[in-house]
Amino acid sequence: MKTPTVTPAAGAAYHSGATDLETRAYAKVTRRLVPFLMLCYLGAYLDRVNVGFAKLQMLSDLQWSDTVYGLGAGIFFIGYFIFEVPSNMILHRFGARRWLARIMITWAMISASFAFVSSPTMFYVLRFLLGIAEAGFAPGVILYITYWFPSARRAKVMGLFFMAIPLASIVGAPLSGWIMEAFAGVQGLRGWQWLFALEAVPSLILGVTILFYLDDSIAAAKWLSPEEKAVLERNIASENDGKVAHQTIRDFLADRRLWLLTAIYFCIVMGQYGLTFWLPTIVRNAGVNGVEMVGLLAAIPYTVALVCLPLVGRNSDRTRARRLHCGVPMLAAAAALFALPFTDGVGTALALLSVAAAGAICGTSQFWALPTAFLGGMAAAAGIATINCIANLAGFFSPALVGWLNDFTGKQGAGVMLTSAMLLIGACLVTLLPKQVVDR
Repeated sequence: MKTPTVTPAAGAAYHSGATDLETRAYAKVTRRLVPFLMLCYLGAYLDRVNVGFAKLQMLSDLQWSDTVYGLGAGIFFIGYFIFEVPSNMILHRFGARRWLARIMITWAMISASFAFVSSPTMFYVLRFLLGIAEAGFAPGVILYITYWFPSARRAKVMGLFFMAIPLASIVGAPLSGWIMEAFAGVQGLRGWQWLFALEAVPSLILGVTILFYLDDSIAAAKWLSPEEKAVLERNIASENDGKVAHQTIRDFLADRRLWLLTAIYFCIVMGQYGLTFWLPTIVRNAGVNGVEMVGLLAAIPYTVALVCLPLVGRNSDRTRARRLHCGVPMLAAAAALFALPFTDGVGTALALLSVAAAGAICGTSQFWALPTAFLGGMAAAAGIATINCIANLAGFFSPALVGWLNDFTGKQGAGVMLTSAMLLIGACLVTLLPKQVVDR
């Protein structure tokens, strides 16, 4: 299969030759779409990972081990894996508005149901169903962004969109701690039960709002002028001319770059969720007492990540060094996590966790500038979904293996070292990507 060669200079044309009309159009699209999509992903991420805070009470209440928790936290990604590619194909064919709304409404209902969990089996089933419900949301939004922004402008937008991850923790960590303490015993329910019930409400409201707010395409956007639509559509059409559109499934599966990207993202997800699901526990074990204080301090690493994301994204678009901006943050996160078990004190732990969170999340955001640089059309829909669904199996293995290692060794540092090693491997794999294809 012939590999298209696109130089950085070709991508740079979008910026260097941009007219005032083009600049205004992209600014309008960014203001209209990105904050709302961030808000939706914030709700998705909050509902996905609030189980990390519920763990602080739920395990003792229900007499579960770290192994039970780790398996339940990870089994979400099995359902996610099974339905990811079909979900993205449906979105590409029938439009983002109705499909993203369906995803958010169903996952909100399932997330609220965790308030009534009473057995490991029920926990596993609901986590599996939550994965099915949410399948396709993140890759669907990534695909949706490619309908509006060319690759030369996409890293900055991806960086802004993935700010929802640290925002979910900055807002969710103290909010979760407060809910679990303030609502404990209300109506006979424990704090962790109120946590699941209340944090599902925003996703339900946003799911309904999508039906009235999002547009499926540039052509359908009534808030753009005909001239603005024309310049946006011309840029997308021009970029798609140089992208890969696999003619058959066999060609698609034979593209080695697809599997290399999947391996890289698998390592990123291992690192990200190894951190996300266990960060509250790491903070507590560093010597912090009280769920509310754990929540406040756990927000600090994500505040650092929030500051770093737009800076890394903007510099990536300026230099076109996509591989560098993905790999270096991963290396920094790996080093910080490696050092964590050998240090003492809350301050040192929070400093290292801040580097780890910023590195892992920046690596996540900048990764998606790589496949979208050369995949187009249905190949982009299938490629993004395939990479995301297979790599997100790491979301199953990461908490499950970390929980098992912690129980087996009796030391929290064992799981952290595994997370560090996976980020290091992923950063090394980034260097194998062809520069002329992805650095654009």
